[in-house]
Amino acid sequence: MNMWIPTEHEKYGVVLASFRGTVQHGLPLEIGDTVQILEKCEGWYRGFVLKNPNARGIFPCNYIHLKNAHIKNKGQFETVVPTEDSVITEMTSTLRDWGAMWKQLFVKNEGDLFHRLWHVMNEILDLRRQVLVGHLTHDRMRDVKQHITARLDWGNEQLGLDLVPRREFSMVDPDEISITELYRLMEHRHRKKETPTPVSTHHLFVHLKSLMSSNLGEELEVFFFIYDSRENKPLSERFFVKLNKNGLPKFPEKTERQCTLFVDLGSGDLRKDVYIVVHIIRIGRMGAGEKKNTCNVQYRRPFGCAVVSIADLLTADSKDDHLLKVYACNTESDWSQIHDNIIKKVNSRYNLSGSNTGLAVALQLLHGDIEQLRREYMVLFTRGVSITKKLGFSDVIMPGEMRNDLYITLEKGEFEKGGKSVARNVEVTVYALDTDGQILKGFVAVGSGEPGGDEYHTFVLYHNNSPRWAELIKLPIPVDMFRGSHVRFEFRHCSTKDKGEKKLFGFSFVPLMQEDGRTLPDGTHELIVHKCEENANLQDCARYLKLPFSKSNLPGNNQTVKGTKESLWITSFLCSTKLTQNGDMLDLLKWRAHPERISDSLSKLKEIDGSEIVKFLQDTLDTLFGILDESSQKYALKVFDCLVHIINLLQDSKFEHFKPVMDTYIESHFAGALSYRDLIKVLKWYVDRIIEADRHEHIQQVLKATEYIFKYIIQSRRLFALATGGQSEEEFRCCMLELFMSIRFFLSQENKGSRPITQTQAVFLQQFPAVYGELLKLFTVREVATFVRETLGSLPTASQADCPLEAVKLHCITKTVESQLYTNPESRCILLPVVLRLLQAHMQEQRDLVMCAHILTCMLSLLKKEDTEQTASEEVDLIVESVLGVLLRTILEVANRPQPAGPTLRPQVQDVTGEFVSCLLALLRHMKDRHYQQLLQRFTSKDDLRDFLLHIFTVFRILIRPEMFPKDWTVMRLVTNNIIITTVLYLSDALRKNFLSDKFDYKVWDSYFCLSVIFINQSCLQLETFSASKRKKILEKYGDMRVMMGCEIFSMWQNLGEHKLNFIPAMIGPFLEVTLVPQPDLRNVMIPIFHDMMDWEQRRSGNFKQVEAKLIDKLDSLMSEGKGDETYRELFNSILLKKIERETWRESGISLIATVTRLMERLLDYRDCMKLGEVDGKKIGCTVSLLNFYKTELNKEEMYIRYIHKLYDLHLKAQNYTEASYTLLLYDELLEWSERPLREFLSYPMQSEWQRKEYLHLTIIQNFDRGKCWENGIILCRELADQYESYYDYRNLSKMRMMEASFYDKIMDQQRLEPEFFRVGFYGKKFPFFLRNKEFVCRGHDYERLEAFQQRMLNEFPHAIAMQHANQPDQTIYQAEAQYLQIYAVTPIPDSQDVLQRDGVPDNIKSFYKVNHIWRFRYDRPFHKGTKDKENEFKSLWVERTTLTLVQSLPGISRWFEVERRELVEVSPLENAIEVIENKNLQLRTLITQCQTRQMQNINPLTMCLNGVIDAAVNGGLARYQEAFFVKDYIMNHPEDGDKIGRLRELMFEQAHILEFGLTVHEKFVPQDMRPLHKKLVDQFHLMKSSLGIQEFPAYVRASPIHFTNGSPRAGRNSAPNIMNPEGGARVVSRRSPLSYPAVNRYSSSSLSSQASNEVSNITGQSESSDEVFNMQPSPSTSSLSSNHSASPNVTSSAPSSARGSPQLSDKHKHSRENCLSPRERPCSAIYPNPLDPTQRPVPHPAGDASMPRSDPNISTPDKVVKPAPSSWSLDMPPSDFNGKGPPVPPRPPYTGSPAKTTRSQSPVMTSRSPQKTSVPPFTPSPTECQTTGLVSNSPVLSGSYSSGISSLSRCSVSEASGTENTSTDHALPNSASSGSDELIRRENKTPPPYSIHERNNPRRQVPLPPSLSIPPSIDAPPIPPKPHQIRRQDTEPRRPDQFPRPRPIPRKVSQL
Repeated sequence: MNMWIPTEHEKYGVVLASFRGTVQHGLPLEIGDTVQILEKCEGWYRGFVLKNPNARGIFPCNYIHLKNAHIKNKGQFETVVPTEDSVITEMTSTLRDWGAMWKQLFVKNEGDLFHRLWHVMNEILDLRRQVLVGHLTHDRMRDVKQHITARLDWGNEQLGLDLVPRREFSMVDPDEISITELYRLMEHRHRKKETPTPVSTHHLFVHLKSLMSSNLGEELEVFFFIYDSRENKPLSERFFVKLNKNGLPKFPEKTERQCTLFVDLGSGDLRKDVYIVVHIIRIGRMGAGEKKNTCNVQYRRPFGCAVVSIADLLTADSKDDHLLKVYACNTESDWSQIHDNIIKKVNSRYNLSGSNTGLAVALQLLHGDIEQLRREYMVLFTRGVSITKKLGFSDVIMPGEMRNDLYITLEKGEFEKGGKSVARNVEVTVYALDTDGQILKGFVAVGSGEPGGDEYHTFVLYHNNSPRWAELIKLPIPVDMFRGSHVRFEFRHCSTKDKGEKKLFGFSFVPLMQEDGRTLPDGTHELIVHKCEENANLQDCARYLKLPFSKSNLPGNNQTVKGTKESLWITSFLCSTKLTQNGDMLDLLKWRAHPERISDSLSKLKEIDGSEIVKFLQDTLDTLFGILDESSQKYALKVFDCLVHIINLLQDSKFEHFKPVMDTYIESHFAGALSYRDLIKVLKWYVDRIIEADRHEHIQQVLKATEYIFKYIIQSRRLFALATGGQSEEEFRCCMLELFMSIRFFLSQENKGSRPITQTQAVFLQQFPAVYGELLKLFTVREVATFVRETLGSLPTASQADCPLEAVKLHCITKTVESQLYTNPESRCILLPVVLRLLQAHMQEQRDLVMCAHILTCMLSLLKKEDTEQTASEEVDLIVESVLGVLLRTILEVANRPQPAGPTLRPQVQDVTGEFVSCLLALLRHMKDRHYQQLLQRFTSKDDLRDFLLHIFTVFRILIRPEMFPKDWTVMRLVTNNIIITTVLYLSDALRKNFLSDKFDYKVWDSYFCLSVIFINQSCLQLETFSASKRKKILEKYGDMRVMMGCEIFSMWQNLGEHKLNFIPAMIGPFLEVTLVPQPDLRNVMIPIFHDMMDWEQRRSGNFKQVEAKLIDKLDSLMSEGKGDETYRELFNSILLKKIERETWRESGISLIATVTRLMERLLDYRDCMKLGEVDGKKIGCTVSLLNFYKTELNKEEMYIRYIHKLYDLHLKAQNYTEASYTLLLYDELLEWSERPLREFLSYPMQSEWQRKEYLHLTIIQNFDRGKCWENGIILCRELADQYESYYDYRNLSKMRMMEASFYDKIMDQQRLEPEFFRVGFYGKKFPFFLRNKEFVCRGHDYERLEAFQQRMLNEFPHAIAMQHANQPDQTIYQAEAQYLQIYAVTPIPDSQDVLQRDGVPDNIKSFYKVNHIWRFRYDRPFHKGTKDKENEFKSLWVERTTLTLVQSLPGISRWFEVERRELVEVSPLENAIEVIENKNLQLRTLITQCQTRQMQNINPLTMCLNGVIDAAVNGGLARYQEAFFVKDYIMNHPEDGDKIGRLRELMFEQAHILEFGLTVHEKFVPQDMRPLHKKLVDQFHLMKSSLGIQEFPAYVRASPIHFTNGSPRAGRNSAPNIMNPEGGARVVSRRSPLSYPAVNRYSSSSLSSQASNEVSNITGQSESSDEVFNMQPSPSTSSLSSNHSASPNVTSSAPSSARGSPQLSDKHKHSRENCLSPRERPCSAIYPNPLDPTQRPVPHPAGDASMPRSDPNISTPDKVVKPAPSSWSLDMPPSDFNGKGPPVPPRPPYTGSPAKTTRSQSPVMTSRSPQKTSVPPFTPSPTECQTTGLVSNSPVLSGSYSSGISSLSRCSVSEASGTENTSTDHALPNSASSGSDELIRRENKTPPPYSIHERNNPRRQVPLPPSLSIPPSIDAPPIPPKPHQIRRQDTEPRRPDQFPRPRPIPRKVSQL
């Protein structure tokens, strides 16, 4: 068997093809992966992919392309680094990282960057191939690498990746270079990325395309030049283009003739008053419109002009073509000024050349050096472009530049008529001629773009004897041809007659050089016009050159020529590097010819223009040193001064480029071997005179030239030594020492009085460092260093801080440190002390910090990492001793300095901080054990050491700040952190040794711990957030520094001992933050510290409340920031539980850990729910859960209030305004109406408690208004109004009363929708903790029905499974790893029965109480018990009724609350039947009422309902009940149901009675087309009566008065016979009229149609017991059997999803009703008429109508003011009630709470509904009419609510009595009661709306509140008679247990919040 052999050289390779790894131990590979090879065996390698080193396996050899690699740490932990070019390696790794991110860009839909990155990646791949091939030249390779790195940096910046430090295109290893250098590299790259360097040189590219004009036909010449309108002169030469007759370039193939570059424009030339001027000249006939003749002579004639401002090009698009308008002169004589007139807009002198004439030109401004442009615009230069120069020299004159250009401008001429009657047409021809009179060929240049010519013809102005041309020509005549040459101007008259001849009539000339060798001076010259004839011989120039040429140099006696009128004016300008016009210069250069003029010439040198001197620099210097050598005694001082003048001339920016010329001269051409003596002597003489001199200007000029003077001295001495073999060495050294002694003496002088000496010292110090290099040429390093040290050491130290010398000193030190001298270690040890002394002094005084930082950077960059020599170590010691302390203080000072407002200063401050930081880091990195020991030993006292540690820890905290470095400087941050942790490890020993036990110092330890915590938490160390490759690199280089620091924290904590108590609870939060870092090792190290804290706290105080409080406080803020996870929760729990197993305080510890763990569960749920994209419902539910946890379990006041506001914001966002109000009310309740000041908190300003509570009240009122919960708003309005009233703030009181009144109006006028309620069960472990295995009741949104709600819940929980049954789930569902949702509708059971059952309360008001403040909900599920009779299933149809009680009432702070208790009751078939018929009777009454009062728009609902009931009855509906319950067997078997059977029989007769009356009403209103249906209904009704065996109604039915508003007669009703009570007592059943219950019902065509042939179809809800007196609404969860909507197919008899339940009142007194309609099928038009419509208001009956019923027969008519609702019918009042013979009915006592405690419900005494204090005159009301003019009539309909509510059963018109009611008579009201007492009793018994909010400090009666809002009642009597809903229910009887206010652990008031 072959063995696996470790590989030697085959270590690294790239995968060529993908390998699936299907073999045993195979490693899957993808093409392009890089692999590290470990072993080899028979064609197989074993190794791993570098991106996943943990997975190892085998793969075939032939799949791998091997590459050379360098192996580090050979052996088990070896790493391989490819030996390829570092740029290639970086490209490969970067492209891999980009690839993954590039795909994510597509996912995130960032299309633009996606495509740009794709192109860049392809470009980089292409460049990579070129580099790999290796065929590129060195220059090309450099360009490619530069291009690659630029692209890599661009991509990294776009993707937010790190900035890569590079040197020469290669990545640098931060460990291999100094940190100061690393910082400089990164800063350079960062600045390069941010700020482009400003460019001072600009160039203008011009490309002439064409001239567009309709009147062409002649060739054109176009001249461009740049013109300064401010100075009225051209700035450049002219660019000349010839156009053909079509206006196109004449030579299109020669692009250089169409394009030019105006070069060397300065930044000052790019301004508005600098223009590009274009002159266009036509070549052709004299007149543009002349007809062709035989004359072929052509003239240059003006055509047009165009101008454009250069400033316009700065804003225009660089590629734009410009169409320039062309203008022509109105008068030809103005042609020379046309461009000025156009610029100045002198419109009278020019006009458009033609409406369609334009010059098409491309103009582009280019910036930068001309060489840079050649690289960037290579195509431009290779294609050909002419260069157009500036007139004269550019701003910077370059040495070697050769120019000899003479510019001549023909300005104007003055000529005589010459005997002509009209003026001449003058043309000037220009020639350049040499000494022999020969024409210089090609030296007359009109402009760039066209080659020079032999002659030049000016343009001709028609009939003009005083022509003005202003035409510029250039004569580039070589220097050697300049002497003896001249220019001749010939004048000809151009005749337009005959043959058009040009006749010569004169000439002028001008020589180019004068006799003395000076050239023609610049300026304007008036030339003499010499007359001649055409045939004159001008070839012999000798004849006329003797004549005078200019009028300015004529002899005085030659008046003849001077007086002539004819002249030619020209302007000349010489631009030459070789010729001069200066005579003084020539005198100096020819000093040997005139020795007597030497002194004058030397004196005049300073007055000569600098450009003349630099032109002849070498000649001038030779002259000066020649004079010095020959006459040193006589002229030494003057020559020295001239030399100083020339040296300082080269300091000028215009001539600074000539310094290399002087350097070259000194090195190569200087020959003054003896000059050094004189130079030293004169220099010393000047230095010695400094102290006595009054004026220092000249001496300062001398000292400015120190550098070059020393260069001359040193070079002269070298030449002398070379020539003499080193003679006079000692003499030279003595001279130099004396010179330096003089310098030191002058430098040591302190300033007295004014400052000339200081300024002179400063001038010398600026130049001094430049001398070092020269001195080194003749002296040793140590000698020069000693010179420098003593010279710098002689400077005065006690200077003022603002002295300019201080800055110059530092500048000198900077130059010294940068010099070659300091680089040498030998000299460095000599210079270092003086440098550090000056540096330390400046840093201590915080002066010139930028320069200090630069000096320190230079010093430390010289310390190499590998320097381990003794000298380097001593240097580090010296720097640490001198600078470390002051460096720390400086960083602290600079970092904490307030940043200036101006943005310009920030980068400088940042630069300083960064520089100092890099210096500190570099210094710390060079420090070893020995340095730290010496550093710590230097501290003589503990206080000094303490201050040092505090300083360095604070500085480290500053270095860790995110803003310390730019965000992409990860490399710099990692290096910083590595140095920090190394330093902290050194210093922690000092901390342990010096600041423990009795020397403990809290501040130092606290600073240490804070630093450690911040260190661990910084973002650049969170490796989990990085890519795998980046994480791997960091771990390989530095390891996980967080774990290292964590271990150090733990170690230091353990050393603290009893001092740990000082850090409890302060360090709990920081340590908790550390443990939340997702690093398992760090967590395992740090979590046990909490056990330690608990233990020490337990020892100190016997508990660990502080630990618990701090943990809880910090957990919330940290987890909300995204820290922590489920793993942490489990780890925290398990580690601490294990730790406390053996502790004595184990129980309390377990409790704490459990509490914290539960809080974590909720916080994690909260954080998950608050993520973007989560639904509002889940967020709200989670917030409520957390809020309650803080309130009930933790009692954390501030956190509780914070979450109240978070919940409030969520509600507002979801538009849950009612819930938002309830939420904010929680905070409002914690405040009192006091003046206690509250601090600023959340968004609240600092204010008094009263002000904050007022603000909260107003906000809550506003939200109650928006949520249409006006009843609640009214209470707060009144509470606020009381406060305003107590403060006499009547203005606000008025507003509050008006707002309260508006709420009353809104209650009566506006529609309100009644919401649906749904029970939701969340089962399974996958739900969040706050939902898991719990059931809730949820208040639905407006218009939301069961199906919509189910869909919404499934959308909120997309992974949930909807359960299809309503049964309680078993344990398997509870424990399942899934989500199950069980949803069905439930019916609310209102608590406010006293309001709902009171007659006369409008439905608008009742509808509020049906669906508000609901604690209990009901759900009915039908089922069959026993054998099911197929013939009649009613016999066995039972109902399972579930009552759910919530933890809080709805609505509340959430739309859903958890179910606290479930109660199950079974309803028998008989009770079920009673409820069904009661409900149907109730529905019929309502519809009949609405029909009578004409509230129905059509009669269809009544028709359908009658049809459904009668048709069902005929087909066996009621008969089924008879068969089931009236048979003898049932009565015998169920003797206890006797009263119920009687009740059922009564209800059946009632239904028939109601149907009969309903048919009567129907007949009145039925339309004609429905008469047949009505007849059918009547016939079927008779059949129904006969099927029931009714021939006529029994006496008790007939006695029941059915009084409708149409005046139908009312009959009395006898009492029901006594029936035995199931409890054994006899009881009189006093039954209420079947039509006396106002109801709000739903109608459905499906449930009311005659399709239902069985009464089962009408079963929509069941009551709790047969005699329960309450309002029955269909049961939830399923629709009625007659409805089309059902929630579950197996439920046979339950309510539609929109059904409502009714409250339990008493087990003995119960009514029920049935709803036949599902809400979505309700016809709105029939049911929702406008209650305010006057046409629907019934007319009041006259007062005193004896036929109307009274609510209480014991109260006389005048004593009653009754306002029943229109639906409150009194059809069943017995006649005895009207005759006063009936028994007195006691007033109803106040509602006493739980129905379980109450045996009966009694009718209240009806009182006046008027809110006025005095009673209204009595009248007899109609049950369907408004009773008072001040109140709007009440509609019996839904009062604006679309969803069905609980129908109230009015108890106002009947009283119930029982044989066992022995106390009821005690409450009878005497008839003789006065109106006052009557009012009082009425007020006492009238029950107000039970609002969910209360009034505090209010002298009104209290309202029972939901537990969250309850307060102690006030017992003060009301000062004024209360309004109806001001009355509060008296708590005379105990409430049911779940109605008591819940205990609130939060204190009543919140301190300072």
